[in-house]
Amino acid sequence: MTDSAPDYDVLIVGAGISGIGMAAHMRMKCPRHSFAIVERRANLGGTWDLFRYPGIRSDSDMHTLGFDFEPWKHEKSIADAPAILGYLDRIVDERDIRRHIRFGHKVLTAEFDSATARWTVTVETGEGEKKRLTANWLYLGSGYYDYDEPHDPGFAFGGFEGQVIHPQFWPEDLDYTGKRVVVIGSGATAVTIVPAMAAKAGHVTMLQRTPTWMFCRPAKDRFANFLRRWLPEDLAYRITRWKNVRLQAFGFRRAREKPEKVKAFLHRKLRRIMGPDYDLAPFTPPYNPWEQRLCLVPDDDLFAAIKQGKADVVTGRIAAFEKGGVRLEDGSHLLADIVVTATGLKLAVAGKIAISVDGAAVDFAERFYYKGCMFSNVPNLAVVFGYLNASWTLRADINSDYVCRVLNAMRAKGADLAIPVLADDHALEEDDIFDFSSGYIQRSKHIMPKNAVAYPWRLNQEYLVDRKRMKVEPVEDGILALRRAKADTSGRGELLQAAE
Repeated sequence: MTDSAPDYDVLIVGAGISGIGMAAHMRMKCPRHSFAIVERRANLGGTWDLFRYPGIRSDSDMHTLGFDFEPWKHEKSIADAPAILGYLDRIVDERDIRRHIRFGHKVLTAEFDSATARWTVTVETGEGEKKRLTANWLYLGSGYYDYDEPHDPGFAFGGFEGQVIHPQFWPEDLDYTGKRVVVIGSGATAVTIVPAMAAKAGHVTMLQRTPTWMFCRPAKDRFANFLRRWLPEDLAYRITRWKNVRLQAFGFRRAREKPEKVKAFLHRKLRRIMGPDYDLAPFTPPYNPWEQRLCLVPDDDLFAAIKQGKADVVTGRIAAFEKGGVRLEDGSHLLADIVVTATGLKLAVAGKIAISVDGAAVDFAERFYYKGCMFSNVPNLAVVFGYLNASWTLRADINSDYVCRVLNAMRAKGADLAIPVLADDHALEEDDIFDFSSGYIQRSKHIMPKNAVAYPWRLNQEYLVDRKRMKVEPVEDGILALRRAKADTSGRGELLQAAE
């Protein structure tokens, strides 16, 4: 072991919801452990700071997208980005986290040496300077998609003379007043952008290749706001959060067990908004609800824009981009001054950081998830990949709490290694990591870690089950080995096996 201590006990990558949540949990549950957050951008917030397109908002309610330890106090449960950033800013200031954030620090590599139980992390600052930081633990709150490069569907815009914009890189000075806009896509981003732009644009068309199931609900949660008038803030928040968690779980299970009933329910809501004779074909996908994530339409804003004649939805395939707009395969032409390519994200694993253990590169596609938090035979590393069928922060909260339990158990035992040990001859039966047909999921399965049929070697999509297991099951469960590092004669490390 080296004589000098690492720079930090825990180095957190990313100052978005996941990273800030981990820092807050450490302040509450691991106060004797030191930590820092490295954030590549100049501001905190992650997704909510990066995306600047019109109308950007949550597509989950803030009583579950918010943290379990910090009540959401706004009247609107479906919140815009400025409100979410305000929530995060308040947390980092009130909990003395801001001074621990190193902005403008992009992580390039992370190398673990098992002889010293230490990560050496190379970061590049905004000035191009490279630094090395050391830590015993690495916590990746770096999100799930590529910050540098969105999904490219391969469009050729040769004949189009207008502006082409991707929501991930929205220009601050874009003036679309009175302009004709075509938004390509039918996911959460497109469904947000269309009504927001329709308020000022001449006309907005949402061009979809395939329809998406839409779920309408008020932006304000009347139940939550009623409770806040009569109960203490924390108690009202906990009750609302638990109610919404249960509703999310029920809705997902109902869609999987009785898809025809859920289809009918979603269509009834649309007919109440649009009228009994409205053609629902643009909102009738060829797949069942929750085979892809439902699109939230708060306060019916998309349908209000359609009823006002400010927006419409067209289903078709693109034949060509040409002067004045978009030509579809059926020969129709959509007029456009601006084309917005809301065609999806490109997933990334571990923030695209080059990670190695004892000189060997870690290929996450060859590792099994352990409790949806760690990876087989990778020591002192945790990550957050949120739920697909519920709010992201639900997983971020339970993972942060679990890692704090591990850190405290290590300190109590005098250990400096925590390794989910999986034998080479494990014979685990593999499962589909994501039972979703969404394009961004299907395109990225080849880079995703492995998923076993049996817990704990999997990334579950069952929050209530995960929450109970990770809170009550012992840290040392016969799989996670807590050990002290030891060096061999060459000075290289040796990961201790669980049997030792």
